[in-house]
Amino acid sequence: MTNIYFVRHAQPDYAFAEASKRPLTEEGERDTLKVVEAMKDIRIDFAISSPYKRSYDTIKQTADEHGLDIIIDERLHERINGKNSNNIDMFRKRWADLSYSESDGECLQSVMDRNIAAVNDMLDAHRDENIMVGTHGTALSTILHYYDNSFGVDEFMRLIDFMPYIIRLGFNGRELVEKEEILIVKKEFKGNNR
Repeated sequence: MTNIYFVRHAQPDYAFAEASKRPLTEEGERDTLKVVEAMKDIRIDFAISSPYKRSYDTIKQTADEHGLDIIIDERLHERINGKNSNNIDMFRKRWADLSYSESDGECLQSVMDRNIAAVNDMLDAHRDENIMVGTHGTALSTILHYYDNSFGVDEFMRLIDFMPYIIRLGFNGRELVEKEEILIVKKEFKGNNR
């Protein structure tokens, strides 16, 4: 079995405007130790991350503890947000129609397509290994929706306040056969981008 441990980033500093370079808050940095603790007894063979700083930084210490370098995959970045795009009405519109996006944003279908392409490459290249992935709330939600299309806006709204969050997906080849939540750290979502 191939296990992918998706690690949604810890709390970022939403005051930092540029999404790709947004750092973790001091609290978020402390919470990365919870990721280290949750993963300490799990063999990790490969580490890969979104290019965004908050995702990379959330798994960095865990990767170090396991003696792993982190590979960056551009396809794993978070959804490109448009202006005023993170409110419940916009969440509902996007989850009701995965091809919908604000004029200056990215639709969920696009996010899902590029993330699943990256996941399939991982599954093909690292069969029967344990993989740790630094990811984001929306990106992860689209992956979960791909494997279970009942995952929608309500499930997304549950996950939005988990920073960090770890879920293990177990695969036989490319077929999902197991799902297990490993770590949930609740933090109120306050930002305009995840």
